[in-house]
Amino acid sequence: MIGSGGAGLRAAIELAERGVDVMVVGKRSKADAHTALAAGGINAALATMDPADTWQQHAADTIKESYLLANPEIVRVVAEQAARGIEDLERYGMPFAREADGRISQRFFGAHTFRRTSFAGDYTGLEIQRTLVNRATQLNIPIHDTCYITRILTHDNVVFGAYGFDLDTGTRYVFHADVVILAAGGHTRIWRRTSSRRDENTGDSFRLAVLAGGRIRDPELVQFHPSGLIEPENAAGTLVSEAARGEGGVLTNAEGERFMARYDPQRMELSTRDRVALAAYTEIKEGRGTPNGGVWLDVSHLPREQIMQRLPRVYQTLLELQMKDITQEPVEIAPTAHYSMGGVWVSPADHSTGVDGLYAIGEASSGLHGANRLGGNSLIELLVYGRIVGEAAAEYSASLDAQRRSHEAIDEARSEVDGLLAADGPENVRALQRALRNTMTEHAGVVRDEAGLRKGLAELDQLEARIRNVGVHPDLAGFQDLAHAFDLLSSALSARATLECALERRETRGCHNRSDHPDLDPAQQVNLVWSGPGQVEREEIPAVPAEIAALMRDVDTAGKLVE
Repeated sequence: MIGSGGAGLRAAIELAERGVDVMVVGKRSKADAHTALAAGGINAALATMDPADTWQQHAADTIKESYLLANPEIVRVVAEQAARGIEDLERYGMPFAREADGRISQRFFGAHTFRRTSFAGDYTGLEIQRTLVNRATQLNIPIHDTCYITRILTHDNVVFGAYGFDLDTGTRYVFHADVVILAAGGHTRIWRRTSSRRDENTGDSFRLAVLAGGRIRDPELVQFHPSGLIEPENAAGTLVSEAARGEGGVLTNAEGERFMARYDPQRMELSTRDRVALAAYTEIKEGRGTPNGGVWLDVSHLPREQIMQRLPRVYQTLLELQMKDITQEPVEIAPTAHYSMGGVWVSPADHSTGVDGLYAIGEASSGLHGANRLGGNSLIELLVYGRIVGEAAAEYSASLDAQRRSHEAIDEARSEVDGLLAADGPENVRALQRALRNTMTEHAGVVRDEAGLRKGLAELDQLEARIRNVGVHPDLAGFQDLAHAFDLLSSALSARATLECALERRETRGCHNRSDHPDLDPAQQVNLVWSGPGQVEREEIPAVPAEIAALMRDVDTAGKLVE
């Protein structure tokens, strides 16, 4: 299991409960995996609040919000089995918010027809992570969370393990395994401002999958959150919760205008993420941005008591990072890369990748979200496909008579690490990471065009040449510099996949804005599958089942914050 977040832990739990030996490895603490940052909630059509809700309606809402790029079968599996995912969490002890009579409470979140988002305060992801870690501990699942995986080991398109090193000691590991499950997140850290923490979501899943023989689907489809902090630089992209807009916060430009009146006069600040992000980007690009290149988000007109009760995390975050009191002054924000809606190509049935014994789940995978993610769907995906992949992995492992290994594959992985450790070139890894993020932000951000994307690819060519001359210098603090070098290699591959697919998708659809192709093109209602430099194929999307298509309609969002 590569990745110790919610997806990896849920799959590991399924395997352990079936009596299968499993190990989880991750490059950051299991208590602080990316899942812990998810605040809003987790979706399932439980009908505890709205009896008319059904899994079919959940599926219809998801496909419509995806701009018809989601795989209908993957959507069906998640929506139909979401209630079971919630039941699993309850069985593990998850402290969901409940109504007075004991029902799990559910609220509106995003463009849902009904209330179907269960939650635990404004720290749902953290409670899910704690619940899964606790269950894994009960099952004695070993979790090695200072391990960096550099290669998935394969022989004749069949997985036989993984290779990596310890971040503290540099000790090398060869893990022999019948199955490898990739749950190492997305690639949002390749932009300058991102809601991901430093050194996570650097595209590790993309590189590991492609080197093993897998493919990447729709890497150009990235959700940009409209409200990321600009300062301080080491925390750029940290989210200001959308609850700030939901509670009545207003957005203004440097001239004091509430600019959303130009872009969505009906919903104003309660508009969708993609529309608010595009509006803010346009204001900044057209010269009406704040001194640091952002826009203002102001809640200071709200009663102080309301802010302290309803926005405590926002208040505390701004105090800690900027010594700013949001009850007195506005916050400078800008769009920030938030979620990879594309990822490793997987099959709907079991999230296999086309490489025998290799599976991908969570933000590392693709197929559920299309061109816009419905709020609350990402967490339920972890639970549903974590269980399904665990079951499939157990059956696959049991079916094997023997495990064929390759000395050549191990030698290649070992040589790659040896080569980087011996690298003593003039280029600094961190400086190259920064340059790559600048390239992606400038040429593949909220709005793209052909000239910019081609310029981005030219800059990436130059960066890849410089990467071959890096210097890697582990020290007494550990082997973080080696990890950063591998992060850089993953980010470069992810950037190339993203730029090439963004160039190929000549339309504007959901999160993907092409200023030179401003309209949605029905002929491009396809998935783009990337298998290496210059290799982009179009994949047809199965038809939406009639019972789901009949339920796809515009959702009344009056007075609701939508995502």
